[in-house]
Amino acid sequence: MSSKQLIDLFIDALWVENGLSQNTLSAYASDLRIFDKSLAKKGLAQASNSDISFFLNQRYDQGISARSSARILSSLRRFYSYLLREKQINTDPTALIDTPRIGRPLPSSLSEPDVELLLSAPEPTSLLGARDKAMLEMLYATGLRVTELVSLSTNQINLRQGVLRVIGKGNKERLTPIGEQAIDSLENYMQYSRKALLSERPCDAVFVTNRAAGMTRQAFWHIIKRYAKKAGINKELSPHTLRHAFATHLLNHGADLRVVQLLLGHSDLSTTQIYTHIAKERLKEMHTKYHPRG
Repeated sequence: MSSKQLIDLFIDALWVENGLSQNTLSAYASDLRIFDKSLAKKGLAQASNSDISFFLNQRYDQGISARSSARILSSLRRFYSYLLREKQINTDPTALIDTPRIGRPLPSSLSEPDVELLLSAPEPTSLLGARDKAMLEMLYATGLRVTELVSLSTNQINLRQGVLRVIGKGNKERLTPIGEQAIDSLENYMQYSRKALLSERPCDAVFVTNRAAGMTRQAFWHIIKRYAKKAGINKELSPHTLRHAFATHLLNHGADLRVVQLLLGHSDLSTTQIYTHIAKERLKEMHTKYHPRG
């Protein structure tokens, strides 16, 4: 079987078994094609441990970061695990290869006073201001990914019970509590602004534009940056800044790590544990600032 056929079968299996996004599937396929080209006349099924080691070392010499090398190795491991399972190979050539050591950067976050400034920046009496305030309040109250926020449809929200039904990565569902202030902002927006923006035009999206279309991730990212500037927040922000603040502030106030894991929709606790480092850094700062021998 050719390398191309093996890659296609592997990608199909990933989609069927794991429901991965098209971007993730494309990344896997791209990594495998790049490695396949390095093998010259060999096919992927004939690759050896030394072939993979040589390829990774070559990529390192070309200036590829340890993080990118680790991602490529992860793709290869998953691919060869699949081939082994499907009896296309007898041994896994990635088995004895160590993952490149990488430092894990801490996600950018905001302090609680900065969050208050950001949430107060929209003008709630205007149509767009009410919408923007509801989106910012929801993001901070629930820890949603921006994509999850802009993808919300009206049937995913139960304001009476104060919960969201979120469709996360891999089409996994989770229930997320909203919180009173976010509910107030969302009710205000839904009852007045959203109806005015739609002007009786049909749209299932919760957060809409004046064109009666759902808000996009890119448009909302520009909105966040505009309000951060208005609030005088000069820190470097990312689309996930409020998500990171949500997790960090919960842990700072004593929330259990596994509860935060469930709220964020992380399948692996190790993904959530990075926020404990942020909380520790905050404690160190407070100790240094306020302790007489800090």
